[in-house]
Amino acid sequence: MLQLKDVDKYFADRRLFAAIDWLIRPTDRIGLCGANGAGKSTLLKLLAGQVEADGGSVQVAKGTTFGYLPQEGLVHQGRSLFAETHSALAHLQQMEKEIRRLESSFSATTMSSQMEDYARLQHEFEERGGYLMEAEVGRVLGGLGFAAEDFDKPCEHFSGGWQMRIALAKLLLQRPNLLLLDEPTNHLDLPARDWLEEYLQAYPYAVVLVSHDRFFLDQVVTRIVEIWNGTLTEYPGSYSHYIQARDERIAVLKATKQQQDDEIARIEAFINRFRYQANKAAQVQSRVKQLEKVERISLPPERKKISFSFPSPPKGGRIAVSLNGASQHYGPLRVLENIDLDILQGERVALIGPNGAGKSTLMRLLAGVESPVSGTREEGHNLVQAYFAQDQATILDPMRTVYTELMADAPVAMVPRLRNILGSFLFSGDDIEKPVRVLSGGERNRLALAKLLLRPANLLLLDEPTNHLDLQSKEVLLDSLKKYKGTIVFVSHDRYFVDALATRVIAVGAGTIDSYPGNYADFLAARQQSGDHTFSAKRVEQQSRHDTESGVPDDKAERLRAHAERKEEQRREQRRLRELKNLEDTIEQSEKELDLLEKTMTQSDIYQDQEEWRRISRAHLQLKQSLDDMYLSWEQLQES
Repeated sequence: MLQLKDVDKYFADRRLFAAIDWLIRPTDRIGLCGANGAGKSTLLKLLAGQVEADGGSVQVAKGTTFGYLPQEGLVHQGRSLFAETHSALAHLQQMEKEIRRLESSFSATTMSSQMEDYARLQHEFEERGGYLMEAEVGRVLGGLGFAAEDFDKPCEHFSGGWQMRIALAKLLLQRPNLLLLDEPTNHLDLPARDWLEEYLQAYPYAVVLVSHDRFFLDQVVTRIVEIWNGTLTEYPGSYSHYIQARDERIAVLKATKQQQDDEIARIEAFINRFRYQANKAAQVQSRVKQLEKVERISLPPERKKISFSFPSPPKGGRIAVSLNGASQHYGPLRVLENIDLDILQGERVALIGPNGAGKSTLMRLLAGVESPVSGTREEGHNLVQAYFAQDQATILDPMRTVYTELMADAPVAMVPRLRNILGSFLFSGDDIEKPVRVLSGGERNRLALAKLLLRPANLLLLDEPTNHLDLQSKEVLLDSLKKYKGTIVFVSHDRYFVDALATRVIAVGAGTIDSYPGNYADFLAARQQSGDHTFSAKRVEQQSRHDTESGVPDDKAERLRAHAERKEEQRREQRRLRELKNLEDTIEQSEKELDLLEKTMTQSDIYQDQEEWRRISRAHLQLKQSLDDMYLSWEQLQES
């Protein structure tokens, strides 16, 4: 379908891709992974034809159509939401116009050939879903979170995140042969992500995507392509399988490189030892050539990791914070009505619901940032809270440096630890002197999270803490929150993050809340049992299967087998090294004996005793033959 051959790509003087070869097949579903700046977005643009390769070729099968969704920057205006989205089906609209034209031109004298054209066109229109296109537009818009009352709104009334949903809806309706999606879940809430997962699972053509949502990758892709150091490495299976396979591959690569380094050191030692001995010239030259042919193994650099732990929280009461009959209105908009909610000490509560349902409003009420128009908020005994707002990164002072921004809110006792805290969040060296205004979205979020460590708190209120964080940073944040001993209330649209962290799920919507014990999978199962089919049973079965697979009898057995194989390989290598060492010691001793015999043979009086001369000659010949055999064995051990 599409093939890259020896493709090079440069960014300024940096080589992003080095002679890469890659084949995309017609039904592939591929996830691109790699560190920030590795070239994931550039590769998508190259596939979409938006940037050109600096070397090599991109070969595309005839009839291939492309659909590319960038991370941001698309704006739609001048039409209503429905009309704009419907325009993606322009080919069907044109076909419909032609059918209507033919119908209006029919008469008693209409030729049979015109009737055949009409029948053929009508059949093709039906095959392509032309009679259902309005319903399909409504289905896709509804799946991506648009309400029916939004359909007639002008597109310019929608914010940036909703603009990207419009662009995604148009792409899905066009159904290109190759769908290229750069962070498609960035602006989607959980219900929309769930819908998109199912849509892409059933998509009949190729999909290549970049996402920082681990669960989304696990559900959608069947192959991971890792970008590192200008090369592409493919891993079959989901993202979870890729993580395991990559770690095993790196472990094997490290062991192999260590063996290679040891062998190179031994060869170089042989060369240095015998470089100036004429009778070893052939062996030395052989090893020099052997060294020249060695393809040196290079290891991927160790990924820098955020590493931190939240300060031990002060003790609090059984109830951390509660709302009693709380309502919140904004003019005529009634977001929350008569909410009763107790957050218990030690809970990890996830607030979920579609965008605009009131999750952030509920979070602000719990934090005391807003007062309810009616009802009360009550704090538990000795409550000390830390609140991370959805726009926390935007309220950082852009004129300060990273260090001065952190220091501005730091207690005096914490000042000596500020550099350590920043280092834990990957700000080191000159990075701490960067102005806040030049930081990326992910860097701003990391700095805002670092500020939470300045004071111990027993209640963390986190509204979208994972925004702009890559997969690895999310994983470290998740591990740190799991170890935190206090209470957590959080909003996240990352399904894996919610599943792994939550002990209770609160669904927010239509002005009310519903509480469900357990994580997101438990919430889905409970909704299904209660007759709510907003989410398909298929998704619950998929989650159950996903949990079973990652839980692991088969994976554990596979890991044990791989471990046993590695141990056996290590034992074989240790035996080889011992044999090699013993052989080298024997060679060295034999060479000394041979040297002594040759010196004896140069003495003139040795020729006077013919019997002694024959004995020494036989010993010299036997020792030389033995040494030749040992040299051959040494070569074979080196090659093995």
